[in-house]
Amino acid sequence: MRSDGDCWGITESVGATALGVAAARAAETRRPEGLVRDPYAEDFVLAAGPGARMPVVRAFDDETGMSSTYIGVRSRFFDQFCAASAGGVTQTVILAAGLDTRALRLLWPTGSTVFEVDQAAVLAFKDRVLAGRHGDGARRVLVSVDLREDWPEALLAAGFEPSHPSAWLVEGLLPYLPASAEADLFDRIDALASTGSRIAVEQVDAGLLVERSEELSALLGIDLAELMYLDRRPDPADRLRRRGWSVSCTAATDFAKAHQRDLDTAQFGGIATFVEATKPTALGMTG
Repeated sequence: MRSDGDCWGITESVGATALGVAAARAAETRRPEGLVRDPYAEDFVLAAGPGARMPVVRAFDDETGMSSTYIGVRSRFFDQFCAASAGGVTQTVILAAGLDTRALRLLWPTGSTVFEVDQAAVLAFKDRVLAGRHGDGARRVLVSVDLREDWPEALLAAGFEPSHPSAWLVEGLLPYLPASAEADLFDRIDALASTGSRIAVEQVDAGLLVERSEELSALLGIDLAELMYLDRRPDPADRLRRRGWSVSCTAATDFAKAHQRDLDTAQFGGIATFVEATKPTALGMTG
Protein backbone atom coordinates (compact mmCIF):
# COMPACT_ATOMS: atom_id res chain seq x y z
CA MET A 1 0.00 0.00 0.00
CA ARG A 2 1.08 3.60 -0.66
CA SER A 3 1.94 5.92 2.21
CA ASP A 4 2.97 9.54 2.66
CA GLY A 5 6.60 9.98 1.73
CA ASP A 6 7.07 6.46 0.36
CA CYS A 7 9.93 5.98 -2.09
CA TRP A 8 11.03 3.25 -4.48
CA GLY A 9 13.74 1.92 -6.73
CA ILE A 10 13.25 0.81 -10.31
CA THR A 11 12.11 -2.74 -9.47
CA GLU A 12 9.54 -1.95 -6.79
CA SER A 13 6.26 -0.10 -6.29
CA VAL A 14 5.72 2.73 -8.81
CA GLY A 15 9.27 2.28 -10.09
CA ALA A 16 8.37 -1.14 -11.49
CA THR A 17 5.69 0.45 -13.66
CA ALA A 18 8.37 2.68 -15.24
CA LEU A 19 10.35 -0.45 -16.03
CA GLY A 20 7.22 -2.00 -17.53
CA VAL A 21 6.65 1.03 -19.73
CA ALA A 22 10.25 0.76 -20.96
CA ALA A 23 9.59 -2.90 -21.83
CA ALA A 24 6.51 -1.85 -23.77
CA ARG A 25 8.51 0.78 -25.67
CA ALA A 26 11.07 -1.88 -26.49
CA ALA A 27 8.33 -4.13 -27.88
CA GLU A 28 6.87 -1.26 -29.92
CA THR A 29 10.33 -0.40 -31.24
CA ARG A 30 10.71 -3.94 -32.59
CA ARG A 31 7.47 -3.70 -34.57
CA PRO A 32 8.04 -2.76 -38.22
CA GLU A 33 5.12 -0.33 -37.95
CA GLY A 34 5.98 0.79 -34.42
CA LEU A 35 4.85 4.24 -33.32
CA VAL A 36 7.96 4.86 -31.23
CA ARG A 37 11.64 4.21 -31.78
CA ASP A 38 13.49 3.95 -28.47
CA PRO A 39 16.92 2.31 -28.84
CA TYR A 40 17.53 2.59 -25.09
CA ALA A 41 14.37 0.96 -23.73
CA GLU A 42 15.59 -2.63 -23.86
CA ASP A 43 18.81 -1.66 -22.08
CA PHE A 44 16.79 -0.61 -19.03
CA VAL A 45 14.99 -3.94 -18.87
CA LEU A 46 18.22 -5.89 -19.22
CA ALA A 47 19.97 -3.77 -16.58
CA ALA A 48 17.21 -4.43 -14.04
CA GLY A 49 18.29 -8.07 -13.79
CA PRO A 50 16.47 -11.37 -14.42
CA GLY A 51 14.46 -11.28 -11.21
CA ALA A 52 12.77 -8.04 -12.21
CA ARG A 53 12.69 -8.83 -15.93
CA MET A 54 10.42 -11.83 -15.96
CA PRO A 55 7.22 -10.26 -14.56
CA VAL A 56 7.82 -7.09 -16.58
CA VAL A 57 8.29 -9.06 -19.79
CA ARG A 58 5.12 -11.07 -19.19
CA ALA A 59 3.08 -7.98 -18.43
CA PHE A 60 4.32 -5.51 -21.04
CA ASP A 61 6.84 -6.94 -23.46
CA ASP A 62 4.30 -8.72 -25.65
CA GLU A 63 4.46 -7.72 -29.29
CA THR A 64 0.82 -8.67 -29.79
CA GLY A 65 -0.41 -7.35 -26.45
CA MET A 66 -2.61 -4.34 -25.82
CA SER A 67 -0.36 -2.93 -23.10
CA SER A 68 2.57 -2.33 -25.45
CA THR A 69 0.18 -1.02 -28.10
CA TYR A 70 -1.22 1.58 -25.73
CA ILE A 71 2.25 2.68 -24.62
CA GLY A 72 3.21 3.05 -28.29
CA VAL A 73 0.15 5.22 -28.92
CA ARG A 74 0.76 7.30 -25.80
CA SER A 75 4.44 7.73 -26.62
CA ARG A 76 3.64 8.94 -30.14
CA PHE A 77 1.24 11.57 -28.76
CA PHE A 78 3.85 12.99 -26.39
CA ASP A 79 6.59 12.76 -29.03
CA GLN A 80 4.43 14.80 -31.42
CA PHE A 81 3.74 17.30 -28.66
CA CYS A 82 7.49 17.79 -28.13
CA ALA A 83 8.05 18.26 -31.86
CA ALA A 84 5.22 20.81 -32.10
CA SER A 85 6.52 22.74 -29.07
CA ALA A 86 10.15 22.85 -30.18
CA GLY A 87 9.74 25.90 -32.42
CA GLY A 88 9.26 28.46 -29.69
CA VAL A 89 10.36 26.62 -26.55
CA THR A 90 13.89 25.79 -25.38
CA GLN A 91 13.06 24.29 -21.97
CA THR A 92 10.95 21.18 -21.48
CA VAL A 93 10.01 19.69 -18.11
CA ILE A 94 9.19 15.98 -17.86
CA LEU A 95 7.44 15.35 -14.55
CA ALA A 96 7.83 11.85 -13.11
CA ALA A 97 10.31 11.25 -15.92
CA GLY A 98 10.95 7.64 -14.98
CA LEU A 99 12.86 5.96 -17.83
CA ASP A 100 11.82 8.53 -20.43
CA THR A 101 14.55 8.95 -23.09
CA ARG A 102 13.15 11.79 -25.19
CA ALA A 103 16.11 14.01 -24.35
CA LEU A 104 18.26 11.50 -26.25
CA ARG A 105 16.05 10.01 -28.94
CA LEU A 106 14.23 13.11 -30.27
CA LEU A 107 15.64 15.94 -32.35
CA TRP A 108 15.81 19.21 -30.40
CA PRO A 109 16.67 22.76 -31.41
CA THR A 110 20.18 23.80 -30.43
CA GLY A 111 20.20 25.21 -26.91
CA SER A 112 17.28 23.12 -25.67
CA THR A 113 17.22 21.86 -22.08
CA VAL A 114 15.16 18.91 -20.91
CA PHE A 115 14.56 18.80 -17.15
CA GLU A 116 13.81 15.28 -15.89
CA VAL A 117 12.05 15.35 -12.52
CA ASP A 118 11.69 12.17 -10.45
CA GLN A 119 12.81 10.34 -7.35
CA ALA A 120 16.58 10.08 -6.90
CA ALA A 121 16.85 6.27 -7.08
CA VAL A 122 14.95 6.11 -10.39
CA LEU A 123 17.04 8.84 -12.03
CA ALA A 124 20.28 7.30 -10.71
CA PHE A 125 19.39 3.95 -12.31
CA LYS A 126 18.58 5.63 -15.60
CA ASP A 127 21.77 7.66 -15.60
CA ARG A 128 23.89 4.57 -14.98
CA VAL A 129 22.34 2.83 -18.00
CA LEU A 130 22.65 5.91 -20.22
CA ALA A 131 26.20 6.78 -19.16
CA GLY A 132 28.16 8.31 -22.03
CA ARG A 133 25.19 8.70 -24.36
CA HIS A 134 24.17 12.09 -25.71
CA GLY A 135 21.11 13.41 -27.49
CA ASP A 136 20.64 15.59 -30.55
CA GLY A 137 20.60 19.18 -29.35
CA ALA A 138 19.18 18.77 -25.84
CA ARG A 139 20.96 19.16 -22.52
CA ARG A 140 19.65 16.73 -19.90
CA VAL A 141 19.24 18.13 -16.40
CA LEU A 142 18.25 15.69 -13.68
CA VAL A 143 16.10 17.08 -10.85
CA SER A 144 15.94 14.55 -8.03
CA VAL A 145 12.85 15.37 -5.99
CA ASP A 146 9.54 13.79 -5.05
CA LEU A 147 6.59 15.50 -6.74
CA ARG A 148 4.76 15.52 -3.41
CA GLU A 149 7.47 17.85 -2.09
CA ASP A 150 8.54 21.39 -3.07
CA TRP A 151 9.73 20.41 -6.53
CA PRO A 152 9.48 23.96 -8.01
CA GLU A 153 12.33 25.07 -5.72
CA ALA A 154 14.47 22.18 -6.96
CA LEU A 155 13.57 22.92 -10.59
CA LEU A 156 14.47 26.59 -10.24
CA ALA A 157 17.75 25.66 -8.54
CA ALA A 158 18.52 23.41 -11.53
CA GLY A 159 18.31 26.40 -13.88
CA PHE A 160 14.67 26.55 -15.03
CA GLU A 161 13.75 30.05 -16.22
CA PRO A 162 10.08 30.85 -15.43
CA SER A 163 10.20 34.02 -17.55
CA HIS A 164 10.77 31.95 -20.70
CA PRO A 165 8.11 29.79 -22.40
CA SER A 166 8.25 26.14 -21.41
CA ALA A 167 6.75 22.79 -22.36
CA TRP A 168 5.48 20.36 -19.74
CA LEU A 169 4.87 16.61 -19.99
CA VAL A 170 2.52 14.94 -17.50
CA GLU A 171 2.56 11.33 -18.68
CA GLY A 172 1.85 8.22 -16.62
CA LEU A 173 1.75 10.28 -13.44
CA LEU A 174 -1.59 11.51 -12.14
CA PRO A 175 -3.10 8.26 -10.76
CA TYR A 176 -0.02 7.86 -8.57
CA LEU A 177 -0.57 11.23 -6.84
CA PRO A 178 -3.10 11.88 -4.09
CA ALA A 179 -5.75 14.46 -5.01
CA SER A 180 -4.11 17.22 -2.95
CA ALA A 181 -0.75 16.68 -4.63
CA GLU A 182 -2.38 16.73 -8.07
CA ALA A 183 -4.05 20.05 -7.27
CA ASP A 184 -0.70 21.43 -6.10
CA LEU A 185 0.94 20.12 -9.27
CA PHE A 186 -1.28 22.14 -11.60
CA ASP A 187 -1.09 25.22 -9.35
CA ARG A 188 2.69 25.06 -9.46
CA ILE A 189 2.89 24.46 -13.21
CA ASP A 190 0.63 27.44 -13.80
CA ALA A 191 2.78 29.62 -11.53
CA LEU A 192 6.01 28.58 -13.29
CA ALA A 193 4.73 28.66 -16.88
CA SER A 194 5.03 31.96 -18.71
CA THR A 195 2.65 32.97 -21.48
CA GLY A 196 3.17 30.89 -24.58
CA SER A 197 3.97 27.79 -22.55
CA ARG A 198 2.39 24.46 -23.49
CA ILE A 199 1.44 21.32 -21.60
CA ALA A 200 0.50 17.76 -22.53
CA VAL A 201 -1.33 15.57 -20.03
CA GLU A 202 -2.44 11.96 -19.96
CA GLN A 203 -5.85 12.17 -18.29
CA VAL A 204 -6.75 8.76 -16.81
CA ASP A 205 -9.84 7.37 -15.11
CA ALA A 206 -7.93 5.44 -12.45
CA GLY A 207 -11.02 3.58 -11.25
CA LEU A 208 -11.74 2.20 -14.71
CA LEU A 209 -8.06 1.42 -15.26
CA VAL A 210 -7.86 -0.69 -12.10
CA GLU A 211 -11.17 -2.39 -12.89
CA ARG A 212 -9.97 -3.45 -16.34
CA SER A 213 -6.39 -4.28 -15.38
CA GLU A 214 -6.74 -7.31 -13.12
CA GLU A 215 -4.87 -9.50 -15.62
CA LEU A 216 -2.09 -6.92 -15.96
CA SER A 217 -1.75 -6.73 -12.17
CA ALA A 218 -1.52 -10.52 -11.96
CA LEU A 219 1.17 -10.68 -14.65
CA LEU A 220 3.17 -7.82 -13.18
CA GLY A 221 2.91 -9.20 -9.66
CA ILE A 222 1.83 -5.79 -8.34
CA ASP A 223 -1.74 -4.82 -7.53
CA LEU A 224 -2.23 -1.56 -9.44
CA ALA A 225 -5.04 -0.64 -7.07
CA GLU A 226 -2.49 -0.49 -4.26
CA LEU A 227 -0.24 1.85 -6.24
CA MET A 228 -2.89 4.33 -7.38
CA TYR A 229 -4.99 6.88 -5.55
CA LEU A 230 -8.61 6.40 -6.51
CA ASP A 231 -10.04 9.48 -4.79
CA ARG A 232 -12.13 11.71 -7.04
CA ARG A 233 -10.63 14.90 -8.38
CA PRO A 234 -11.39 17.42 -11.18
CA ASP A 235 -10.33 16.56 -14.71
CA PRO A 236 -6.95 18.03 -15.68
CA ALA A 237 -8.58 19.68 -18.71
CA ASP A 238 -11.03 21.48 -16.41
CA ARG A 239 -8.24 22.56 -14.09
CA LEU A 240 -6.34 24.12 -16.99
CA ARG A 241 -9.41 25.82 -18.46
CA ARG A 242 -10.18 27.44 -15.10
CA ARG A 243 -6.67 28.86 -15.11
CA GLY A 244 -7.19 30.41 -18.55
CA TRP A 245 -5.33 27.88 -20.68
CA SER A 246 -6.60 27.06 -24.17
CA VAL A 247 -7.34 23.32 -24.07
CA SER A 248 -7.99 20.54 -26.60
CA CYS A 249 -8.69 16.87 -25.82
CA THR A 250 -8.43 13.65 -27.84
CA ALA A 251 -9.57 10.22 -26.67
CA ALA A 252 -6.70 7.74 -26.73
CA THR A 253 -8.78 5.36 -28.85
CA ASP A 254 -9.36 8.11 -31.44
CA PHE A 255 -5.69 9.06 -31.52
CA ALA A 256 -4.82 5.39 -32.06
CA LYS A 257 -7.23 5.08 -34.99
CA ALA A 258 -5.71 8.19 -36.59
CA HIS A 259 -2.37 6.36 -36.54
CA GLN A 260 -3.72 3.08 -37.91
CA ARG A 261 -3.61 1.28 -34.56
CA ASP A 262 -6.50 -0.38 -32.79
CA LEU A 263 -7.09 -0.04 -29.07
CA ASP A 264 -9.78 -2.40 -27.87
CA THR A 265 -12.67 -0.14 -26.82
CA ALA A 266 -13.83 -2.68 -24.25
CA GLN A 267 -10.45 -2.37 -22.52
CA PHE A 268 -9.42 1.21 -23.21
CA GLY A 269 -12.64 3.08 -24.01
CA GLY A 270 -13.13 5.95 -21.58
CA ILE A 271 -9.93 5.24 -19.67
CA ALA A 272 -7.48 7.68 -21.24
CA THR A 273 -7.70 11.10 -22.88
CA PHE A 274 -4.76 13.08 -24.22
CA VAL A 275 -4.89 16.76 -23.29
CA GLU A 276 -2.95 19.61 -24.88
CA ALA A 277 -3.09 23.19 -23.65
CA THR A 278 -1.42 26.54 -24.29
CA LYS A 279 -1.16 29.46 -21.90
CA PRO A 280 -2.27 32.45 -23.96
CA THR A 281 -0.96 35.99 -23.70
CA ALA A 282 -4.25 37.40 -22.40
CA LEU A 283 -5.46 35.27 -19.53
CA GLY A 284 -9.19 35.21 -18.97
CA MET A 285 -9.24 33.74 -15.47
CA THR A 286 -12.52 32.15 -14.42
CA GLY A 287 -11.63 31.04 -10.93
